[in-house]
Amino acid sequence: MNERHFNVDEIEEMRNHKFEPSKYFLDFHIAGFTYYDGLDVIEELTLGKSVDLVVEPDNPYDPEAVAIFYQNKKLGYIPKDRNTMISKILYFGHGDIFEAKIQFADKEQNPERQFRVVVKLKDKRK
Repeated sequence: MNERHFNVDEIEEMRNHKFEPSKYFLDFHIAGFTYYDGLDVIEELTLGKSVDLVVEPDNPYDPEAVAIFYQNKKLGYIPKDRNTMISKILYFGHGDIFEAKIQFADKEQNPERQFRVVVKLKDKRK
């Protein structure tokens, strides 16, 4: 197998190249919205509003549960079939790499489909 060797100019060009990172990590509808405090803040849940992700390792139904909060009101959870990776990252204290926001809001939909959240990775290279 032939290895390619780069000259000094090529290496410098690669170092200075500004990549446009893909920050997207995950998106989902909020599971269990009808069972928690979402109705208390439903009028405030508009596009772009930040929400907090909180891991619940002691959750009796799902040890990988990740709850979603808006201003200390629990809205529901990341769906169980989508939470494994983010749960591990949050559990080990690396939640500061994420930003989560309301991506979709349609109050005419079924309550379990009214709100969608997008989770992005923060770009800390700046």
